[in-house]
Amino acid sequence: MEIKKIEKGSIEIPTASTGDIAFLLLIFFMVTTVFRTEHGLRILLPPAENAKKLPNKGVAHIWIGEDGIISIDDNIVPISYVGILQARKAAENPGLITSIEADKNVNYGVVNDIFDQLSANKVLRISLATKKARL
Repeated sequence: MEIKKIEKGSIEIPTASTGDIAFLLLIFFMVTTVFRTEHGLRILLPPAENAKKLPNKGVAHIWIGEDGIISIDDNIVPISYVGILQARKAAENPGLITSIEADKNVNYGVVNDIFDQLSANKVLRISLATKKARL
């Protein structure tokens, strides 16, 4: 009696649906990803008749609340750190514009102290944010 050799079939992993799975994963991650934006403090900007819009890129924001709280990159910071933080940002990006968004009821002494800190650290491209006044 002869012993017959059994031929083994080729072992393969089906890859026909991997493209579909990769595409579905890509869509899933695109839909569920949340891009975080800066929120700053809740402030009421002072009105101005002539206002120009700043570009979206190359602008660093400093928010000053009515009670004098200062926020940079969603972090509360003391006045003494404002100039140092903005100087570091300006060193990384020489064309950086610092936008100061101060509440219309804030004590101007706080805004003046921030200007002093920025000028002492050679941050000279500064913009004061306002809202367009309705005529």
